[in-house]
Amino acid sequence: MTDKTKNEVISKYRDLAVEHGVIDSELYTKYEVKRGLRDISGKGVLAGLTEISEVRSYTIVDNDMIPCDGQLFYRGINIKDIVDGFIQENRYGFEETCYLLMFGKLPNEKEYNEFRELLSSYLELPDEFVRDTIMSAPSRDMMNALAKGVLTLYSYDDNADDISIENVIRQSIQLIAQMPLIAVYSYRAYSHYYKKKSLVIRQPKPELSTAENILRMLRKDNQFTQLEARILDLALVLHAEHGGGNNSSFTTHVVTSSGTDTYSSVVASLSSLKGPRHGGANIKVVKMFEDIKENVHDWNNDDEISAYLAKILNKEAFDHSGLIYGIGHAVYSLSDPRAVIFKNYVKKLAETKGMEDEYTLYSNVERLAPQVIANVRKMYKGVSANVDFYSGFVYRMLNLPQELYTPLFAISRIAGWSAHRIEEIANAGKIIRPAYKSVSKYHEYEKLSDRK
Repeated sequence: MTDKTKNEVISKYRDLAVEHGVIDSELYTKYEVKRGLRDISGKGVLAGLTEISEVRSYTIVDNDMIPCDGQLFYRGINIKDIVDGFIQENRYGFEETCYLLMFGKLPNEKEYNEFRELLSSYLELPDEFVRDTIMSAPSRDMMNALAKGVLTLYSYDDNADDISIENVIRQSIQLIAQMPLIAVYSYRAYSHYYKKKSLVIRQPKPELSTAENILRMLRKDNQFTQLEARILDLALVLHAEHGGGNNSSFTTHVVTSSGTDTYSSVVASLSSLKGPRHGGANIKVVKMFEDIKENVHDWNNDDEISAYLAKILNKEAFDHSGLIYGIGHAVYSLSDPRAVIFKNYVKKLAETKGMEDEYTLYSNVERLAPQVIANVRKMYKGVSANVDFYSGFVYRMLNLPQELYTPLFAISRIAGWSAHRIEEIANAGKIIRPAYKSVSKYHEYEKLSDRK
């Protein structure tokens, strides 16, 4: 079969798949199906219980849902207080955040140092792993490379299928330590083979934080400022967890409930996070702003900015999706607390990088986009900037390769996934299996010779 014939046959299959795959949208209303497991107001279907984190976006007044400024809690502690705590004490926060999420409490000094030492002991990949796994058939997509690397670690684990909580904790701590190495080394392999750049593999330093090691392994001169490392650390903390209902954490619960191994569970969650509607959104924000900068001449002109945002919303500009990326969230309406916290530090970094004008453009779009969306579309809930709105801008100011934007999200979120996996195992009951109603028509079986 020639390539042309193959394409023609696949095109025919596509038409059949669409013809017999699209369900009448009115049936979702008829059978009261909550598409995306959310109702029309944006409230999620209650599918489980968790003690790991909580997202608040509304209050109940006289049985009515009243939107409020968003709040995020890790193990009952407000994320703002967590961030203020380690920043005021001039410490990095990601490692203690991992401890908090996984074990339910903030570590004391002895526990913190012990956990850091344990993480550091795993800062080395198995013998020949870089050569045989990372350098062999390097991927153009770093999320796929990360998934391949994590799944390959299964082969190096003598107790890979042991899903006792003790063993899963050991595997989780190992993955928290090693995922940054797999991501950075995979990028180095990609850069060498596809961009013809020099191949540089740097070992991490045990005494450094996760954020510091990432910058050190990526920078040619190993150098970074304290502000740069602090902001990357902050990004890791803010992305570490976001309630059990987000797509990748829910995936963790679903896959874990089947009794599968840790590596397979993490790869399933990585696959979820890769999607542009989830972890890949920050890249879309950066690309959208490149487009805005080319087409909006006065970055301080509200009318010009609003007019172009309306074009994006009406599918007349940028990628013609009709989406203003980084604006809006499935849960938050008035504000995303992660974006609010992040913004102050983004401004400081922009000032040191001489990018105040671009920061102003981001701020103007953040302010104007909700107004434009409200004018163009009927909304059931408010919209605001989410954490993805600023994270891509930060990574670009840190001179991090765009290919690693979503893997950085994964490097952070492995903390939350690990906590949710442990929680699912500890409360193991039934395999998660929601109901789907069949709306297909019934047909009699026909012999092959009788089919048209």
